[in-house]
Amino acid sequence: MDVGLDDDDPFEEQRDNVQNPMRRLFLTYGRERAGSFTLGLSASVGARLLDLLPPLLLGVAIDAIFSDNKPYDLPLVPAAWLPTDDEAQFWLTIGLVGLAFFGGAGLHYVRNWGWNRFAQHVQHAVRVDTYESMQRLNMAFFADKQTGEMMSILSNDVNRLESFLNDGMNSAFRLGIMVLGIAGVLFWLNSQLAVVALLPVPLIAVFTYLFIKTIQPKYATVRSAVGKVNSRLENNLGGISVIKAANTETYESDRVEDVSLDYYDANWDAIETRIVFFPALRVLAGIGFLLTFTVGGLWVFQGEGPWIFTGTLSPGDFVVFVLFTQRFVWPLAQFGQIINMYQRAYASTERVFGLMDEPARIPERPDAPDLVVTQGRVEYDGVSFGYETSDERVVEDVSFTVEGGDTVALVGPTGAGKSTLLRLLLRLYDVDEGSIEIDGQDVRDVSVSSLRRAMGYVSQETFLFHGTVKENIAYGSFDASDEDIVAAAKAAEAHEFIQNLPDEYDTMVGERGVKLSGGQRQRVAIARAVLRDPEVLVLDEATSDVDTETEMLIQRSLDNLTENRTTFAIAHRLSTIKDADQIVVVEDGGVVERGTHEELLEENGLYAHLWGVQAGEIDDLPEEFVERARGRGARVEVDNDD
Repeated sequence: MDVGLDDDDPFEEQRDNVQNPMRRLFLTYGRERAGSFTLGLSASVGARLLDLLPPLLLGVAIDAIFSDNKPYDLPLVPAAWLPTDDEAQFWLTIGLVGLAFFGGAGLHYVRNWGWNRFAQHVQHAVRVDTYESMQRLNMAFFADKQTGEMMSILSNDVNRLESFLNDGMNSAFRLGIMVLGIAGVLFWLNSQLAVVALLPVPLIAVFTYLFIKTIQPKYATVRSAVGKVNSRLENNLGGISVIKAANTETYESDRVEDVSLDYYDANWDAIETRIVFFPALRVLAGIGFLLTFTVGGLWVFQGEGPWIFTGTLSPGDFVVFVLFTQRFVWPLAQFGQIINMYQRAYASTERVFGLMDEPARIPERPDAPDLVVTQGRVEYDGVSFGYETSDERVVEDVSFTVEGGDTVALVGPTGAGKSTLLRLLLRLYDVDEGSIEIDGQDVRDVSVSSLRRAMGYVSQETFLFHGTVKENIAYGSFDASDEDIVAAAKAAEAHEFIQNLPDEYDTMVGERGVKLSGGQRQRVAIARAVLRDPEVLVLDEATSDVDTETEMLIQRSLDNLTENRTTFAIAHRLSTIKDADQIVVVEDGGVVERGTHEELLEENGLYAHLWGVQAGEIDDLPEEFVERARGRGARVEVDNDD
């Protein structure tokens, strides 16, 4: 069983809701960078027109200078401006050919600069906007998606857009200019032979249309398969210590092989279609060259038009036709490559905009006021909530009040709903029913940023960013001084171990803080919360990864930190919260007991039994409590909550 990897594209729903993604890409991001686009396009037109000049001049020279079959005549140039003797015409031709090559080289440089500038700016803007859109989504979205899938969009898909906007668009306009320019010159020279040279064009158009209809869904499948590979690799690299400890390298290698094989199959399916299309396209384009050479060669050889053709064809014009038709074949063959790049970019654009359009599940009014904390009084009033992945309520009709400056402890069995209650306070999720208020202000009515600025949150799953210890403590308080950072570390009992690190506060912690122990990471996270100096402090198992002695030291610091500050604390070690102003006991999503440590012990209810477990009085526990604990342990929740 491949846990966490779905057979379907996890962004299929988002992609299906995107209309005209490429048009939207240009209207939304292309307009802002129209200058670079226009420069690249203009230079491309000029460069391609200059590229057409040498073969045309060669044909004129053959007929006028070397064969003397025609007068020396250049398109769009008055005859009075042209020399009359052969030697002057010869040197003029050389000069014009040199001008075409050197001028074309300069325009090609400008063309590439413009296209690359345009593509790079669009790539940057799309990536940043997609990431910002992703950040606005609530935790429910991230619970449903693999990190590798989202990384695939931010990296692979956005890069594919840049590739198309640079190489693909550049080639598309180059192809269009070359085809139109060559067709115009050929019709100007001999319209009858031009029709022969352009006969394959309708066939190529039909063949390309069929290719697009076939390849588009295959590329969407490829993009999904890439995301699954990234997800599997990201999961395995993140859990490499577990893999090694469990001796499951072979098992995981097989799982990587499975998702890689799925990508191989999907990509090979698209490749088989593509490798048939390109040679067939070259054959169709080559037919035009063969027909042109055959008809034109007979025309020059016989001195008059063969079959239904009339008039004459000079050797110079025939040479121009041969050279231009050969140049015509290559752009037509490249047309398939451009369509291929377009289809890849189309599939990627659907995924990018699909993610960008994902509605934020935490709504916020544009005119929402900032939270103003005066006393720090927090009230839960009839709060109920259930995760989208489960039909059952995790929290049901919870009501309690915490006075400003008080410390409330949430205790109860695993899965009771304690962490969910704190996530609702932070608006990581929104309540289904009821309300949560801070100093009379519903958390749903104030701006999310001001709400979270007022909070200091220390999770049981401590996360450190790749960087230094100092940078991780100062995260979210970026203007903090070194003195403030050290003071926060001391308050979290982290200063001593930091001083013993190789570079002290400048020591790199590694990805996710892997170079530090669990307890050290937790103390750094506590220091981060201390530095923020929040009005409301939320401690979700903040000392779960430290030893007893360190926990005692941290607890002393937390006592100072929580003084005159509204504090929520979750702890399985009840000794750390027994001095809380209020203890709220949660079971099966509801509040079953409430009071101080002494009051709850006197009630001899769930809290007293949990205290007895930690005190080692297991034999004195009632059988009913043991049976309920056994039932809770057997329960499987999709969204496991502490």
